[in-house]
Amino acid sequence: MTTVKTLQQVERINECTLENVIDLIRDADKPMVFKGLCRHWPLVQAGLESAQSAMTYLRQFYQGMPVTAYYLPPEQQGRVFYNEKLDGFNYQAGRLDFNQLLDRLSQEIIKDMPAGMYMGSTDIHQCLPGLGAQNSLDLAPMQPLTSIWLGNQTKVAAHYDFPLNLACNVVGKRTFTLFPPEQISNLYVGPMELAPGGQDISLVDMANPDFERFPRFQQALDASLTAELSPGDVLFIPSMWWHHVRGVDDFNVLITHWWRDTPGFLGRPNNALLHSILSLRSLPKAQRQAWKSIFEHYIFDHDDVDDSHIPDNVKGMQTKPLDELTARKIRADLINKLKR
Repeated sequence: MTTVKTLQQVERINECTLENVIDLIRDADKPMVFKGLCRHWPLVQAGLESAQSAMTYLRQFYQGMPVTAYYLPPEQQGRVFYNEKLDGFNYQAGRLDFNQLLDRLSQEIIKDMPAGMYMGSTDIHQCLPGLGAQNSLDLAPMQPLTSIWLGNQTKVAAHYDFPLNLACNVVGKRTFTLFPPEQISNLYVGPMELAPGGQDISLVDMANPDFERFPRFQQALDASLTAELSPGDVLFIPSMWWHHVRGVDDFNVLITHWWRDTPGFLGRPNNALLHSILSLRSLPKAQRQAWKSIFEHYIFDHDDVDDSHIPDNVKGMQTKPLDELTARKIRADLINKLKR
């Protein structure tokens, strides 16, 4: 019988200012927890009084825009996942008045077997204008997408995001289990075309992992880190780190700050992955290996490549970093070729 080891904790840093945080994460390649960084926020303080106090505080910012809410039957135990055939999901989603969502969450709190309910990533400035004034991080000159998540005891399967993230745990407790990007082969990722929230997820149930069906998941666990967040704690999630998220309490609120450290005109790397699946994945292995060498030279290991034999004025798309004009030329060329 396989025994699950105690997971290694994410590094915790106490008594840190936001300026210190920005310095620490600038070149960080591992998650970090900043204890109590946002504990002074009014929403955090309201949540420390009670779930109802936090809900009352949130209601004052709502201006009537419907939100997307998700409902999981009680037997799903809050796990946001697929149906049994992996051709659909185990939840229902729909547009709902924010106050109605809070009312439903209040009703579930008193039940012995509550249904799972949550609102996923929602732009804080559109949904609850004014909330971010005292309940978000000032990351200027970066311009992060600031989003709010809330719900009850739900579990979101391990997935990754391209942007970097400072996730502020503001109400209730949450547990994150994080995996380095290279653990993808040990996470048993589901279908790419169909995934909850539109992001590839691990098929392993973190609450009850089936090591007979997913034997390599033990290796992923051995490499994982866990972060148990109290109200006011902030978690830094580097780009591409897989993370499983569990809401511990009857009412939980998270405010995230997503940003990228390259210009938006460079596009999304996921588009390159899709193009590679289209054009490279079905090639014979020998040809794939040849292209792997090409990619390593031009893409993954270019920092170590000496290209001084090419004059700077004719490097074109090999220029580092890529400028916006060249990026737009490449984009236009790709669009034309993909139409053929």
